[in-house]
Parts: sequence; structure tokens; C-alpha cells
Amino acid sequence: MSIVVTGATGHLGRLVVEGLLAAGVPAGQVAAVVRNKEKAADLAERGVELRVADYNAPETLAGVFGAGDKVLLVSGSEVGRRVPQHRAVIDAARAAGAAHLVYTGVLGGPDADFDLADEHKATEQAVLDSGLPYTFLRNGWYHENYTEHLAPVLAHGAVVGSAGGGRVASAARADYAAAAVAVLTGEGHEGRAYELSGDVAWTFPEYAAEVAARSGKPVAYRQVAPAEHLAVLTGAGIPEPMAAILVDVDAAIARGLLAGGSGDLSRLIGRPTTPLGDAVAAALKA
Repeated sequence: MSIVVTGATGHLGRLVVEGLLAAGVPAGQVAAVVRNKEKAADLAERGVELRVADYNAPETLAGVFGAGDKVLLVSGSEVGRRVPQHRAVIDAARAAGAAHLVYTGVLGGPDADFDLADEHKATEQAVLDSGLPYTFLRNGWYHENYTEHLAPVLAHGAVVGSAGGGRVASAARADYAAAAVAVLTGEGHEGRAYELSGDVAWTFPEYAAEVAARSGKPVAYRQVAPAEHLAVLTGAGIPEPMAAILVDVDAAIARGLLAGGSGDLSRLIGRPTTPLGDAVAAALKA
């Protein structure tokens, strides 16, 4: 039996593999599913088994999973193509007799009524239909969704959005990875859905103030109408379909859908989640 991590060279997948090794799982019992072996050469050197496959080529998934494997399906990054990609992984895991499928979905699960959640909801239903023992890790927003894009914020002295006073209970990507490690190495998680979010929910004015305090530069939140928000994003080079999704996310934030509050994440990882300020400080130093 192996613990198999898909998307293992992505940001989250790699953190999960590193977390499994740090938790004492023997490298020989960890398998990393990758599209490019070269990108995971360092993992192979440490004894992690590399299994080459591509979400977009279902035939490559045959033989990737084994009977009794625990599988972490890290959601794909290609918005609009994820449902068939995920179904291919689910079908391959079922055919192989995997013992447990863990999926990284979105906060709110079936109650999340914003566009970006649609593929996650369809994937959860596909997992349920498969009959595989499952755990849903419904991840909230990452700090990094915002802190990885500080350069334009600092250049313009503004955080621009259309979320109003809505709150975001974000956490560090490493926090969500630690939750996946806890589930993959623990017991009693089958049939559970965890609503994962940070311990503290913040508003965009508070985020702007945090960036200002940490950077020593003037930064304020500028609330705009959705149409203007869309124009700002497309003007920054974001393709309009993705920009529209991001504006829709701000509308969901305004409705309170990403405010979290379950406490599931900190309970799973056994510690408080990473404060937003720490993530801002780390990004400024990078």
C-alpha cells in the first residue's frame, strides 16, 4: 500500500509530499504522480516513487494506483477542464481498488454557489458515485492567493476589489497541506467532509492595512463596482473568463461564503493556522 499524491510537483502537492516525509512516512511508501519526472528528480533521489501520468490523458492513469492505496486527488489548475480530468483519476483509482480517496475541494461544498465551485461540486458527486471510501477537504482561500501578487498593490498603493466588507478566512497553503497529511496518515476520516479555513477572517480594508504596516508604504482598499473590477483585472492582463470568475468570487466573499469559522483546519493540524500578517511578511521578504 502506498500513499499516492497527484499533482505532486504543484505548490500544494509538493508540500503534501514533503509533509508526509517529515511525518515519518517511509519514502518508499510515498508515490508522487507527475507529468514530468525531471521536475520531481529531487523527490526520487530521496526514495519517493515517481508515477508518470497526465490528467488530460486518461490512458496514462492505468497502473498509477494500486489495490489498497490511499490517494490524494489534488484538484487540477485548468479551470473549465477539471471535471473530466478528475473523473479520469477517480475512475482509475476505483478500477485499481484504492482504499481511500481524498479530494481537495472548495469551502462550502454543495452550498458554495459561486462559479469557481461548480467543478468542485461535480467532482465531489463523481467521488460519491464511485463508491470509493472518501474524505473531502474543502479548502478555503490561501493567503498566497493575495500575497503572491503584492507588487502591483505596492506600486499603486491600493488593494482593488468588489467584496465590500466581506470577510475571508484564509490560511497558508502549508496549513492545508498539513491537513491533507493528517488525513492521509490518520484514521477515522472516511466519509467525512472537512470545511477548512483560517482561524481569523479578515476584510480587504484590514488586509490593505496589514500590507501597509508590514511594508511601511501607504496602501488602502479601493472598493469598486463589479464592472470596474472586471476592467481592472483584464487591464492587468488576466483573460476575461478568469477575470469574471475572480469578480464572482468577490461577490461570494461579500455574501459571507468564504468567512469560514468551523475550526476544522486548526483541529486537524493540531495548531493555530498561520496568521495573515506572517504570510504578508514572508512575501515581502521573498
